[in-house]
Amino acid sequence: LPWEPRDPICIFYLVLRGLDTIEDDMKLEMKVKAPLLLNFHEIIEKDGWNMKNIGETADYVLLMEHFHKVIAEFKRLKRPYQDAIKLITKKMGKGMCDFAEKMGVDSLDEWDLYCHYVAGLVGHGLSALFSASGLEKKSLAKELEISNTMGLFLQKTNIIRDYLEDLEEGRIFWPKAVWSKWSTHLSQFADRPFHPNSRACLNELVTNALEHIPGCLKYMRMIEDPMNFRFCAIPQVMAIATLAEVYDNPKVFQGVVKIRKGLSCKIILETRDFSSVRDYFRYFLTVIKRRVRNEDPSSALTLKLIDKALRSLGGSRGSSACSNLYVNAVIGAGAVISTGYLITQL
Repeated sequence: LPWEPRDPICIFYLVLRGLDTIEDDMKLEMKVKAPLLLNFHEIIEKDGWNMKNIGETADYVLLMEHFHKVIAEFKRLKRPYQDAIKLITKKMGKGMCDFAEKMGVDSLDEWDLYCHYVAGLVGHGLSALFSASGLEKKSLAKELEISNTMGLFLQKTNIIRDYLEDLEEGRIFWPKAVWSKWSTHLSQFADRPFHPNSRACLNELVTNALEHIPGCLKYMRMIEDPMNFRFCAIPQVMAIATLAEVYDNPKVFQGVVKIRKGLSCKIILETRDFSSVRDYFRYFLTVIKRRVRNEDPSSALTLKLIDKALRSLGGSRGSSACSNLYVNAVIGAGAVISTGYLITQL
């Protein structure tokens, strides 16, 4: 990141990490959790506030124990940055509270809404911070739809990939409107990972995520500062790489699907401009397209959305970013590569 928005974005993420730590802690009773979520946007202005014995990991516990330091740094930020962070924290806290007592996500609209609260709002906040820094146009802060789309694409990818991990921890983020078409219980996919119904459900969710690609590409085209661009683009490339790996892959129901670390590093190093983003997206979309089976119930829509995304990419001047990937695809008989993404899960 450039120097100017670096601290505001760091504090933004730490504030939201604190909020998410409260939401995720299953030991907290709702009568304690709800007021914290709803009022966290005010708590971040209270000198000396911290919280003991909360958090699922040692790092999160440490953050909450020293949260007064985050508050001190937040209050040193310029007022436009503080206002943007406070507004997003308020909206996210309310959304988290609304979903806190639900045992899952029912409809696709509800899935979109949940992803909006936990990730789309992050996109809104980043656009506001970028604009306030003066490094991007003021109008970027008003691009709420595509800012939200950036977050939804990342969050849905994460939810799809983390099926088994979330299931084992008692969390259900796959929308019931989809999985109930293919199984009586969500856990049955883990019992029969190679069953056609399991793969059909997985592929339908991946197809849903593909709908967000044109909006993501539009947003990235609007980013002018090169460092801001890389900050936004690298997670998006990671996400499409992950979707290429999980599509029609029974291993999703057997564990967390991961990528080769070498490719992850390659993406980080080579994602520098829209040309490299375009080439990576074209490559991974093509990987998915080659794996679509005619008998898959979502195949027609999957292919339609892939073709739409490919058209939205525009022309390619053949940057070197993906040249080795094409070679490796031939050598490796079309092996698919996956990865995690950089943005801390909120």
